[in-house]
This record gives sequence, structure tokens and C-alpha cells, in this order.
Amino acid sequence: MLNFILQAQSGVVNAAVNMADSAHSEMLTGIQTNTPEITETKISLIQMIMKGGPIMVPLSILLIVSIYILIERLLVIGKASKKNQQLLSSVKDMIKQGNIANAITMCKNVNTPESAMIEQGVSRIGQPVAEIRAAMDKSGANEIAKLEKNLNVLNIIGRIAPMFGFIGTIIGVITIFYDISLAKTVEIEIISKGLYQKMVTSAGGLVVGVLAFVCYHWLNARLDKLAHRMEDTQIKFLDILNEPSN
Repeated sequence: MLNFILQAQSGVVNAAVNMADSAHSEMLTGIQTNTPEITETKISLIQMIMKGGPIMVPLSILLIVSIYILIERLLVIGKASKKNQQLLSSVKDMIKQGNIANAITMCKNVNTPESAMIEQGVSRIGQPVAEIRAAMDKSGANEIAKLEKNLNVLNIIGRIAPMFGFIGTIIGVITIFYDISLAKTVEIEIISKGLYQKMVTSAGGLVVGVLAFVCYHWLNARLDKLAHRMEDTQIKFLDILNEPSN
């Protein structure tokens, strides 16, 4: 009788253990089965720009124009800023020797804003100093004006690009409310299109505007440096004319 009771208790214990193991196994299997798979989705820069909608077309055109003007003006200003260390001293020697025609020819051959300004001064030797200075001032201003070509376009782009971005933001907000009205619900899938358009166009407008603004002021700073150098050259040239002849 005692053996029967012990065997019955042992059977109950084993059954309980087996049920616990089975339940634990089912729990682990359920957890592993119900765990969602996370997939990583990457988006390229071109795809992100395309999500900005039609407003990205004028912004892209403004960006291309800004880059073109920057490169073109850098090449022109860089060439004009090259300094000929021997120009003024050579002109001085020719003037002292009376070779005015050779001095004018040399200035034309150098072909820089400084040489063009000096040429105007050399060609007027014999006239009052005030007239020579006025002619050189006018020549220097004309040369700087040529170098400033298209810089105002950069200034305009820097001002209107953020406005295009703001227009894209408004269009994105309108798109969000329109999609919500159609879906009758507010879900991230419904408003994501408008949000993309809103944020991408805002960022695009600011990037283009800041780029154009920085390029405009950078090129102007280089022109200011060249203008100051030309003023210094003009003063040195007038000093040459005021030197007593031997």
C-alpha cells in the first residue's frame, strides 16, 4: 500500500514537471514567433530630393546657377588679382626715359585692372594731376564693375531661395490636410508625404540661400581687396609723376 502511494505521488510530480516544461517551451516559441522583423530601409539623397515635390526643380536650377557663377567669377577674379611686381617700376623707368609709348604698350600687354588704370594715367602725362587722378579713378571703377558681373544674381538667389523653400513648406502642409481629409484619420503613413515635402523643401531653400549668400560676400571681399590694392598702386604712380626730374 505504501509503495502504491509513493508511486502515485511520483507520477503526479513528474506530470507537473512535464506540464511546466511544456508551458515554458510554448512561451518561448510564442515569443520568438511574435517578435516582429526589423528591416532597415535606406534612402539616397536623390530619392530624398525627389520627395520634395515640384518646388525642388526651381531650387535645383538656382543651385546650378550659383555654382556656375561662383566658379566663373573665381577664375576671372583670380586672373585679375595676379600682381606684376615689375609693372610699376618698369613704367617708372620708361617715364623717366621719356618712353611713354612703350609704357602704354607694356600696360596693354599685361592686361590686368591695375595695368589698365596705369595706362590711363600714362596716356595723360603732361595734364594736371587732378585730371590724371580722375581718369585713373574712372578706369579703376570700370574695371571693378566688370569683375562684379553677375554678383547681383548671387545676391538675388540668396534672398529668394529660402522663399521657394517656404512655398514648398506651405504646399506640404496643404498636402497633409488634404490627405487627412481623404483618409478620415491621422496616421503617419497618411501625413508622411506632406511632411517629407515640407521638410525637404525647407532644407533645400535654406541650403541654396546660404550657399549663394556666402559666395556673394566672399567674392565681394576678394574684390574689395583688389580695389584697395589698385588705390595703393594709383597713389604710387602719382608719386612717380610728382618726383623731381633729374
